[in-house]
Amino acid sequence: MNSYKISKLQVTNFRNLNPDIVTFTNGINCILGENGNGKTNILEAIHVLATKKSFRKNTSFPQFLSIDGEKPEIIFSSVIEDDQHQKHSYSSKMTNDSIFWYLDGAPIKRRLDIKVVFINPFDSYGFHNSASDRREWIDYFLSQLDEQYKKNLSKYNQAIRFRNALLSKKPSKYKEQIVASDGELSALSVALTGRRIDFLKEIEPYIGDTFQQIFSEKHKLQINLDSRIIGLSAANVHKVFLNNLETDCERGHTSYGPHKDDYVLLFDGLNSFDFCSLGQQKMSYLSLLFAYIELFRYKYMSFPIVLIDDVSGELDQHRWRRLVEYLEKREFQVLITTANEKFKEELDRISGANMIFIKGGSVIH
Repeated sequence: MNSYKISKLQVTNFRNLNPDIVTFTNGINCILGENGNGKTNILEAIHVLATKKSFRKNTSFPQFLSIDGEKPEIIFSSVIEDDQHQKHSYSSKMTNDSIFWYLDGAPIKRRLDIKVVFINPFDSYGFHNSASDRREWIDYFLSQLDEQYKKNLSKYNQAIRFRNALLSKKPSKYKEQIVASDGELSALSVALTGRRIDFLKEIEPYIGDTFQQIFSEKHKLQINLDSRIIGLSAANVHKVFLNNLETDCERGHTSYGPHKDDYVLLFDGLNSFDFCSLGQQKMSYLSLLFAYIELFRYKYMSFPIVLIDDVSGELDQHRWRRLVEYLEKREFQVLITTANEKFKEELDRISGANMIFIKGGSVIH
């Protein structure tokens, strides 16, 4: 798997950002400025360039487009460095209904597979309070690690949408169509569940160790899958779908399957949602994210680009000081924003850290 770092970025017509060239180092890059000046928008622009999507929910092209833009298009221009330390020009032109990619000036059919991890402690609340957020978290990061899982998940979601449409509209002979298609759905269910279990086993050894490294506290953290499919064969899952069919017909949607799974994050054997303080929940969530980055490195001998959005307001001084020390020892490229002067002072101590100052959407030199 190729590993990329971003060296330069220029965006035109993206939110409030002016088309300045922003230069990054391969280590820690600190994006500084008052709130509302465009720090997070730089992180978002990189995320959109890498994935076509924002880390903000329910956001699409109309929300990206600058209100001052003369044309309804966004231009992303960047210089990226591959794992052979070769630099390339990588750009994209996005409109409301199309997107084009260019590598070293030539058009390419597909975007580069640039891996990024976005970290925002505010997301801890959704992760701990919403089963759908937990499912999305696992699905997103597991899909980055495993292309086959990503393909199976796409097929499963497509099959569930088709099944739910039949259950809702109830066309002629819809039950026969459902029974005929449930065989593939059952096989996909078993494949997804098995891979999720393996992923949780892979990441577990890293979570507690990461927690201790960042926060200097030793706790046992593990995340478990809560699924009715665990241990079942595809044939048995097919029987369950059949047994639930009448109930699903009454409800108008599919009530059973991996799309209903949940995950439980345990903190010293106790459910973190029920027994942890908000501070411990946020610390556990951050540890889970950095554990994923370590797992990524272990599997692929490379790192994703890590985007961190102002964690200083969510942690006390001792904890974000430990976080800075942790980041200083890592080998991945980090872009971290803050408006906190005390946190900025900690970042200033990092040898070789790149300081980027943003005001009114512009880079201040």
